[in-house]
Formats: sequence, structure tokens, C-alpha cells
Amino acid sequence: QLQIVESGGGLVQPGGSLRLSCAVTGDRVDYYATGWFRQVPGKAREGVSCIASNGDTRDYVDSMKGRFTISRDNAKNTVYLEINSLKPEDTAVYSCAVAIRALVCSSSEKFYDYWGQGTQVTVSS
Repeated sequence: QLQIVESGGGLVQPGGSLRLSCAVTGDRVDYYATGWFRQVPGKAREGVSCIASNGDTRDYVDSMKGRFTISRDNAKNTVYLEINSLKPEDTAVYSCAVAIRALVCSSSEKFYDYWGQGTQVTVSS
């Protein structure tokens, strides 16, 4: 059984940057697809980005394209989401999830089997 712990969130000023971490234990994270999602209270969770088992990446939020990068450190069994030029509308709980039934990516939360508890990102001056 996998366990997932996110970290790296916090309060940041507009224009700032953050690197979120998704540490996975219980199996090798590069065996599976790993996705980052975000959720604002009162709204549905949306897929942000995903990295497949073979390292291919997918980005799902048009307003974030060019500002964020997903990556993976296999030695640390950790997936990262770096977000630059943060905007107030990026404020959300960011969660990491692993799909053990597939190697490729999806933006649908139903595709994923294990979830972390999430990390809060607040962008405000």
C-alpha cells in the first residue's frame, strides 16, 4: 500500500514561486503515473499536471501553462511541482495522487488510487 505526503505549500506573494513535493513510500513511484490536483473550496478538484511511468508529462490547466513544471526524482521517490509567477487565483489545496492501475496520465481524479492529504498554497500580498 502506498503512502503519500505532500509538502512545500505556504503563503507567498503574487509573482513568487513554490516547489511542492510529493513523497511516496511503499513502492517505486516511477512504476506508476503520478498526478497533481488542486481544489478551491466550493469547486471541483481539477487536474494540474501528471508524469507517467516513462517520464512523459501532461499539463491540464491552460492558465498555468508556462508557469509550472512537474518532475520526478527516482532516487528520492518524490514527484515535484514547481510553480512560478504565482497568482492569487492559484490559491488552493494542492494534492498528489498515484494511479497504480495505469502507467499513463489522466486528468480525471477517478483514475487515481492513492492520495495525499494535500498542502495549502495561498497567494496574497
